[in-house]
Amino acid sequence: MTDAAHTAMWERLDLDLAAHDALLAVLGKFYGDIYLSQQGRLKGAEYLDFVLSEVHGLRIREIQEAKAAGQKVVGTFCVFVPEELTLAAGAVQVGLCAGAKAGTDKAEQLVPRNTCDLIKSFIGFKLARLCPYTESCDLVVGETTCDGKKKAYEAFGEHVPLHVMEVPQCKAPCDVALLRSEFVRYKQALETLTGNVITAASLAAATKRVNAKRRALQRLAKLRAADPAPISGRDALLVNQISFYDDPDRFTAKVNELCDEMEARIATGEGVAPKGTPRILLAGCPMAVPNWKLPYLVESSGAVIVGEESCIGERNTRDLTDEAPADLEGMLDALAARYMRIDCACFTPNTERLEHIAALARDLGADGVIHYGLLFCQPYAHEALKVDKAMEAAGLPFLAIETDYGMEDAGQLKTRVEAFVETLA
Repeated sequence: MTDAAHTAMWERLDLDLAAHDALLAVLGKFYGDIYLSQQGRLKGAEYLDFVLSEVHGLRIREIQEAKAAGQKVVGTFCVFVPEELTLAAGAVQVGLCAGAKAGTDKAEQLVPRNTCDLIKSFIGFKLARLCPYTESCDLVVGETTCDGKKKAYEAFGEHVPLHVMEVPQCKAPCDVALLRSEFVRYKQALETLTGNVITAASLAAATKRVNAKRRALQRLAKLRAADPAPISGRDALLVNQISFYDDPDRFTAKVNELCDEMEARIATGEGVAPKGTPRILLAGCPMAVPNWKLPYLVESSGAVIVGEESCIGERNTRDLTDEAPADLEGMLDALAARYMRIDCACFTPNTERLEHIAALARDLGADGVIHYGLLFCQPYAHEALKVDKAMEAAGLPFLAIETDYGMEDAGQLKTRVEAFVETLA
């Protein structure tokens, strides 16, 4: 697209053009410093660079063309919203979580100042008219994974067409039934929105598409167990971030191409860092684009990140949806079963998450675990204490980091990370 075409499209979406241009300029430099400065990147990373360079351009044009052809666009904030149902209704699903401070002053008119940056960011991007994805949405789906979001949606719903999905907080049979009933309610909302009836055939096809994407990401995750690491943690995180808004079929094909290149690199003993470089597993809160601060600090401190125990990472891709059921009721049962295996910190108790972190660290050959908590995120702050004890029992060095989207603490964090990495060498 030409610059003029971009601008005309953003103007039609009623973005604040001056503020949006300033945001893209800052993010472009940030991306260059953190990503393009890397040495030994895979050739397939060119796809990641292109997608990010056109994140508000060509992808938005594709979405607008889909809307013009009659498709609806659904925006989400959480991995509990089943993409299988969205695709089965013939709609496009995009992630709306934002990883940068923007429109904070406006957001703080709707939510308290001591609200996590993830919540303030998606509200701020909307109120400051900076996000073409939000402005493209025909429906936004919230979920009750934390009290901050739950209360924020009450105010945010005045600014977007909103559907809120109840997510259980426990995992008893009655909780599975609750989630399944919420999926039925979401199915009905999608059918009303799109005018399309979700059938067993359409849901089966959509499930295969989503599972194919998950399998590609699982393949990439397993290849990261190699030493030397065939891909940087920053690029792997970027892959997972892009999965939330790129076309699912194109994304799946490109990730498999990237995996082919990684396998070739492993076969020749090549990597992004020397063999024996300290290997880190990141755990905790999700990191939305462009929240790359901590991965950059870790990998510029002499370590390599080999996995993410996160909703933007292994927690989102670990489990497939059972494709065996042939009837719609059975498929809905399978969806509820699959999504209840997500070990979000919203659940109590959540001991399986502790077991998954230790197992993932072993599988990937991690030398230590860094737990990332977003400031004011109570669920993950509580769980950091439990993860600490679990990693001690597993014999894994552990560091807990709590921060926000700002760069003010970058120097302090780098000192702490460097000291931790030194203990692993």
